[in-house]
Amino acid sequence: MKTRKSSIIAVTASLFFFGSYAQGTSAILKSDLGITKEQSTEKVHNPLEVVAQFDDIRPGNVAVSQEGRVFATIHPLGDPKEQLVEIIKGRAVPYPSADLQKNGKPASSKTFDTPLGIVVDKKNKLWMIDMGLQLGRTRLYDFDLKKNKITTTIEFDQKIAPKGSFIQDLAVDESRGWVYLADISNPGIIALDLTTKKARRFSGDHALQLEDVDMVINGKVINFGGKPARVGINPITLSNDRETIFFGAMNGTKWYQVPAKLFREGADDKTIGKAIVKFGDKPLSDGVATDQNGSHYITNLTGFGISKLDASGSLQDFISDPKLNWPDNLALSKDGYLYISVNQLYTTPAFTGSSDTGRPPFFIYRIKL
Repeated sequence: MKTRKSSIIAVTASLFFFGSYAQGTSAILKSDLGITKEQSTEKVHNPLEVVAQFDDIRPGNVAVSQEGRVFATIHPLGDPKEQLVEIIKGRAVPYPSADLQKNGKPASSKTFDTPLGIVVDKKNKLWMIDMGLQLGRTRLYDFDLKKNKITTTIEFDQKIAPKGSFIQDLAVDESRGWVYLADISNPGIIALDLTTKKARRFSGDHALQLEDVDMVINGKVINFGGKPARVGINPITLSNDRETIFFGAMNGTKWYQVPAKLFREGADDKTIGKAIVKFGDKPLSDGVATDQNGSHYITNLTGFGISKLDASGSLQDFISDPKLNWPDNLALSKDGYLYISVNQLYTTPAFTGSSDTGRPPFFIYRIKL
């Protein structure tokens, strides 16, 4: 990751990642939304367990199957040789095969490019969004976990996902056949009908945009290009009944909701925009997992932890631990664990503007809920 080639690719990817967000004046978010120990009523007694340790690559997003199989993308900011892995006995094994990984070669139509978002749906299918930062083509994959092979590949039209898009997160409605994705480069929600393979983009609404809030880690404002980082919509998720889309900006303190049926029924952007309402507060975040009771577990980037926004809209600290040094993404397992990928992403050249200051190893943890 410290080679000239890796640095160039990392910086190139970051251009898509932040786009035009390094604008405006700084407004430092104080005390992680003002959540104090006194206000936090939930106590976590279970320890973090190591699922996998990475000594030379950074995990991106994590997903867990119904049988407890663990999958992870490898974050593209480091230009890794492998893009998608399964964690087997603590080791990262190329999934579904080594042939589909770039293996240090340029991306092609026959291999993965720069995937990040992955999720396992209720039908036990693995889904992955490949941002296509090298090819300029965004592709969605689903995998049959019994046969360990790609079932479907959908390439998005350039009008929906033009070159320069950074579509890095997704949520799947497996019962109705819809996928909802977040583009943080040109802030928007993409809704894909899996039956017709047609997609539409919703963008321009203020709820999708960044807030002028600094990302402060260890007392230091995290910059990009000499200016405070500013990132729009990320992450995105669905309610357990798949009827409500939830989302918020990475550089944002508000968690929004909107009825998913508006997208399914082809409502126009104005109608969708009017239906968006604030659900609650949130920390500066990169990932989310929503349980069957309506609670949202949201990564707290500046607080080295995970926050819990319950179904009533009450925000509390769930866990805070120095080990959670940029908790990137979350996944819930059927047996009641919360999986957390941790990768010190803010220490990559894309953020520092110089060398990689990260200190391996990087981890996937889990904690019993």
